[in-house]
Amino acid sequence: MEGKRVQDSAVTIAQVMIPQDTNPAGNVHGGVIVKLIDTAAGVVASRHARSNVVTASIDRLDFHHPVFIGDLLFLKASLNLVGRTSMEIGVRVEAENLITGEVRHTASAYLTYVALDEQGHPREAPQLVLETEEDRRRNRDAKTRKNLRLAERKREKECQTDPGSCNGGDRKQ
Repeated sequence: MEGKRVQDSAVTIAQVMIPQDTNPAGNVHGGVIVKLIDTAAGVVASRHARSNVVTASIDRLDFHHPVFIGDLLFLKASLNLVGRTSMEIGVRVEAENLITGEVRHTASAYLTYVALDEQGHPREAPQLVLETEEDRRRNRDAKTRKNLRLAERKREKECQTDPGSCNGGDRKQ
């Protein structure tokens, strides 16, 4: 299977925020933004794997600034890391005020997707070709996040088998 470059699957999606996207205060609901993030990341994963994909996790999602009615939202998504079947995609969300031209970095997220075969089982994804120093930096950061996730899963498993070994596991009731 031939590797693919980061830029081969990267996408930018743009969408204007309308009144149905907002709460009574005029801020766009976080859930609307999460759905758009998931959509953008899913497109990247599908383009890379050229198969159906499924969201495995949202590792991190930070909201930095609110988004308002009339803002033009840009979702910039690209691959950071590809494992055997899984892919980490980073998404940067920016909101542009169409009247003033001000652009705000409103959210960032890291999501993991798994490539699927025709029967819905995990399948191998093409390797990721890192061309630029930015590609390599993002890949290093993604590997660090992956190692932290794996360590956390291991700790959770240990806590299930030996609750006394975890914080709060030996509390008296």
